[in-house]
Amino acid sequence: MTEKERMLAGKLYVAKDEELAKDFMRSRKLVRKINETTEEQGVERIELFRTLFRKTGKNIWIETPFHCDYGCHISVGEEFYANYDCIMLDVCDITIGDYVLFGPRVSIYTAGHPIDASVRASQLEFGKKVTIGNHVWVGGNTVINPGVTIGDNVVIGSGSVVTKDIPSGVIAVGNPCRVLREITQEDRNYWEEQAKEYYNDREKK
Repeated sequence: MTEKERMLAGKLYVAKDEELAKDFMRSRKLVRKINETTEEQGVERIELFRTLFRKTGKNIWIETPFHCDYGCHISVGEEFYANYDCIMLDVCDITIGDYVLFGPRVSIYTAGHPIDASVRASQLEFGKKVTIGNHVWVGGNTVINPGVTIGDNVVIGSGSVVTKDIPSGVIAVGNPCRVLREITQEDRNYWEEQAKEYYNDREKK
């Protein structure tokens, strides 16, 4: 296996590799161009993200600055939005579903290092993929660690450190992040009423 194949398979690998260096430099150039776009260059910015990422939905928006390792291991779905200072360390796949919102300074880390100091000093490292489902809202300053899967219809409270899988249909918060409670029909009823009031007020104007 090549170093890249080992990396993507979650095996120990060495990052100082010609193929990985080429991918890394491609990402650096595209990310620099993305972060240099102005407020009038929205179309250009999104086209750069489409080039950088493996896959995107038709409608996405990512604020700058943005940072990643390779970009080509990142897939995002429809209506994805990431606020300022998003970081995605994609030494393994990062897969994000539809209608996902990130607050500012959300970080996804697929990269890991051996616990043993001598092995770590040999520059061996590894990665584990991260998967986020549909209709997920991740609060600002949240860190999502290697190997985590977050289900559908989830709210992650701001400042959380997600170290383990989070099931669908819950609110989860904390360091380490834990399920606080399920999202209930009462929650849906309340927010549907709030939305109804909003639209009724708009119609009156």
